[in-house]
Amino acid sequence: MVDVRVLTAEEAPLAARLLDDFNREYDEPSPGPEWLAGHLAELVAGDETVVLVAGPADGLGVLRLRRSLWGPALEAYLAELYVVPDRRGQGIGRALLEACMATARERGADYMDLTTTEDDVVARRLYESAGFDRTEGRPDGALSSYYERTLD
Repeated sequence: MVDVRVLTAEEAPLAARLLDDFNREYDEPSPGPEWLAGHLAELVAGDETVVLVAGPADGLGVLRLRRSLWGPALEAYLAELYVVPDRRGQGIGRALLEACMATARERGADYMDLTTTEDDVVARRLYESAGFDRTEGRPDGALSSYYERTLD
C-alpha cells in the first residue's frame, strides 16, 4: 500500500525538489527549488492549490481548484503528477491519481481535467484506466487540442 498525504506549507521544499526534478528530467525550464518552495508555500496556504505526496518523497500530485462556470461545484485541474524514476511501476502513480481524485471530491469538485503529451504512453494508459476520456466529452466526440502561449 502506498502512503499518500496532503502536503503542508512547511513541507513545500520537499515538493519543490520533486517538481524541479520533474522539469529537469523532461528538459523543461524550472525556476529552481528555492523559488518553487516559497511559491508553493504561498499556494498551499490558500484554498486553490493542493499538493499530495506519496511515501517519504516518491512522487507528488498537484491539484488546482477553481469555481466552475457551468455549475455550483468546483473543477479540479491535475497540474502535475510525478513519480521519481526509480519508483515507477510500483503503483505510486495510480495511488497518487486516486488520492488526487478523492481529495478533489472532498474539496467540492465534481470534474477533473488534465493534460499529457501524446508520447507519454504510460501516463495516458494510467489516466484512461482511471476513466478519463481522451476526447471531448465522450469517446465518440471530437478530439481535444491543447494550446498555450506566454502573455507578454
